[in-house]
Amino acid sequence: MQSLLEAAATYLNTLGPREIVWIGIGFLGQFLFMMRFLWQWIQSERQRRSIIPIAFWYFSLAGGMTLFAYAVHRRDPVFITGQSFGLLVYARNLLLIGREKRASAPPM
Repeated sequence: MQSLLEAAATYLNTLGPREIVWIGIGFLGQFLFMMRFLWQWIQSERQRRSIIPIAFWYFSLAGGMTLFAYAVHRRDPVFITGQSFGLLVYARNLLLIGREKRASAPPM
């Protein structure tokens, strides 16, 4: 029975350079998406309460856009649909945060 690394190497050897780049893009998207949870956890631990820092939404948007591009490349309608809704939520939260900051900024 092949080890996981041997199976991965065998699989990668069947792919062309372009497809390997897209796999890298997919992993980048997953990494960015994972970073939002790590950052949220770190910030919550620092403040000793559960918070959602603005970086959470930026990591969400960056990871979601990268994964959306990967899903479109893979032509995966389930993945495309799932990422589409998430992108709307992330963008809307950033918009609301921006409005709140502008409203609370002292007038010039």
